[in-house]
Amino acid sequence: MDESSTTQNRRSNRSPVLLSAKIDVGGAEVAVILRNLSAEGALIEGSTLPAEGAPTLFRRNELCVTGQIVWVEGRYAGLRFDRHLNREELLRQVPQPRQRFEPQYRRPGLACRPLTEADRQMIEMWKTPLELRRS
Repeated sequence: MDESSTTQNRRSNRSPVLLSAKIDVGGAEVAVILRNLSAEGALIEGSTLPAEGAPTLFRRNELCVTGQIVWVEGRYAGLRFDRHLNREELLRQVPQPRQRFEPQYRRPGLACRPLTEADRQMIEMWKTPLELRRS
């Protein structure tokens, strides 16, 4: 899979995503999963990927760009686009981050109902020290 790290020399930033896409190889359309996307290429995942060097047509929503498979390893492949995507094209494909939900923990309210005789006896038993209850 993508072994990119901050120490590797990349020409453009990659946006990690998990989106469906399609590639067209020689007239055959193949469904793939888009794993990351940059202005120059993409990391794709699929069960049947074309061979290294195969010309492709990458499609995701309204984005349609030609490219070439530059490496294949198992279920993953690197795709280099024939042209650089401009910022607007790139951002349209990357979903906006969702706002984080901060849970609020609050104690539930107490019911205001009168105590039963059994409840009163239980409270008396709890508040009486064990030594006094034995005598």
